[in-house]
Amino acid sequence: MKSRIGLSLTLLKQGLDPAQILVRLALRNALVGCGSALDVGCVFSMAMRQVGMANTVGIDGYEPSLVEARRLQTHDQLVHGDVTNLARHFQPRQFDACVALDLIEHLTKQDGLKLMQEIEKIARKRVLIFTPSGFLPQGHADADDLQAHLSGWEPAEMERHGYRVIGLLGPKKVRGEYHALKDKPMVLWGAVSLLGHFLWSRWRPEQAAAILCVKSLEAS
Repeated sequence: MKSRIGLSLTLLKQGLDPAQILVRLALRNALVGCGSALDVGCVFSMAMRQVGMANTVGIDGYEPSLVEARRLQTHDQLVHGDVTNLARHFQPRQFDACVALDLIEHLTKQDGLKLMQEIEKIARKRVLIFTPSGFLPQGHADADDLQAHLSGWEPAEMERHGYRVIGLLGPKKVRGEYHALKDKPMVLWGAVSLLGHFLWSRWRPEQAAAILCVKSLEAS
């Protein structure tokens, strides 16, 4: 743990947020043994490339995000489609893993539960959901960008649905919209977030800014 903290503090001095790197490490660990993944609500994220996933398909309902994703070559294939109707585009057990990063909070509770049911059918091995811990108010950056938060998801609730929950991004009090640090200087508050993660919120996901929820389907 000391070596990770040392590296993270170095990254903070360079103006980076090391807590985001811990998210990538957690994703990588959760996807061990998976060769293909459906990234639902991809929002031109580089996460799947950064965790070394060999075969990735992304689906998103916001065309500008897909245009940017194509430019950045974030996925092997991209689909413009409604993330609340995945059965229209994909078959049961088509991918080793289904991943929804910062997506489910943008849906109503009813649609979020429907999404959860669908990705659990499409995945063969694992389902990963990354979301704020509880409800985090967030509005639109643009009128039609689908970025407003419509629901919140508590760790205990996700555990009742059969997920293992890990606290990430440090204590929720230091972060706001888009998981950004609320205060400056970034070095100070990034360090507070990092230390809070290792010493507290990693083990108490209800106190964390975000949660990674992992469900294994291999024994199902």
